[in-house]
Amino acid sequence: MMARPPAGGWWTDVDLSFVTWRGRAVRYVLIYLALAVALVGLRMGTQQIRPGLITAQQREAALISQRDDLQLRIQILENPQLVRDWAFANGMQRFAQAPKTMQDLPPAPSTAARVAAPKRTVEVRTQWK
Repeated sequence: MMARPPAGGWWTDVDLSFVTWRGRAVRYVLIYLALAVALVGLRMGTQQIRPGLITAQQREAALISQRDDLQLRIQILENPQLVRDWAFANGMQRFAQAPKTMQDLPPAPSTAARVAAPKRTVEVRTQWK
């Protein structure tokens, strides 16, 4: 069974004295002061993160630019005409201009001399159930 509320209502039990309100105000001010101190302390502890991130972004941009320049240089150096010029400068000879030697090839073995491989057959039996 539920208890009945007092006849005067809930507001009759509320303490509305000056001491109670002053105590509440002091507690709220202390809570807000503690939160402000925590936030300021957190900000002071992390204030070097932003300049560090800016430095990292600048370094990343420089490295990306350097990578792009190196890729372009590789594409230039891998140019077939440049590779061919480098090879000729280092002693490569064209096949048409290279000295050639002639030699007789031995005759190919006859087809009768080759042993025929045995014919392999595979039998499969499928049984459906």
